[in-house]
Amino acid sequence: MRLVLALAGMLAAATAAAQSESPPPRDAPYFPTPQTVVDRMLELARVGPDDYVIDLGSGDGRIVITAAKRFGARGLGIEIEPSLVSQANWTARRDGVAERARFVEQDLFQTDLRPATVLTLYLFRELNIKLAPRILEQLRPGARVVSHDWDLGDWTPDHQETVPAPDKAVGISRESKVFLWIVPARVQGEWRVETTLPGAPAGRLALQQRYQFLAGTLDGAALQAGKASGANVAFTVAGAGPFAGRYEGTASGDSIAGRVRRADGSAGTWRAVR
Repeated sequence: MRLVLALAGMLAAATAAAQSESPPPRDAPYFPTPQTVVDRMLELARVGPDDYVIDLGSGDGRIVITAAKRFGARGLGIEIEPSLVSQANWTARRDGVAERARFVEQDLFQTDLRPATVLTLYLFRELNIKLAPRILEQLRPGARVVSHDWDLGDWTPDHQETVPAPDKAVGISRESKVFLWIVPARVQGEWRVETTLPGAPAGRLALQQRYQFLAGTLDGAALQAGKASGANVAFTVAGAGPFAGRYEGTASGDSIAGRVRRADGSAGTWRAVR
């Protein structure tokens, strides 16, 4: 993955091992993501054979190529520097994954993100923040976003950790931060709720959403601990009212359905429709 830096005189020294020919030369400064960090990013995203990885700023292609070689995924690298695109496609051919790992020269803000189940980033924070609305608009609920070193502004990550990076080419400390987000379903709005709980009539669910976090009311009772993780929706209605309990369900278009459990152990099903 590539991080373009406006720091005069700094170039990442990296060469690909040739088998029968040399790779195309690089002529643009960039800093690759250390391989230890690449591996951890893909592990956190739980990349597998059914995934399609899009890497924005793909540099020498190592993230998409690793996703194809180690995890059996397919992927696309987006890179603005032509020589790096050529190098990444050459490496994919050399490593026998060219059918599953492809690289193109393109402005990352023009990229169609909708096919991605996993999106990887190593960009400046300002670029991440500008990309966040496109990510939320285009990626499906449950898609995973993983970023090296930089967050997405006020979109709180679902997980973050620090990874040893002894071969990191930039920075004082030889470690990297890795951030993971799971794209949430869009559930903000008003819903009609029915449950099988004894004594619970049909009710009105009003949801407010800020990224993955949910607030609102169910028949006037405030929601607590509300969250959307992909298509999974959960919240608690406290107190002793007819709708009190812990609600967990799956959002699909204009409906949410799942199970509700009360503090006394009784349980039932619930369904919400816009």
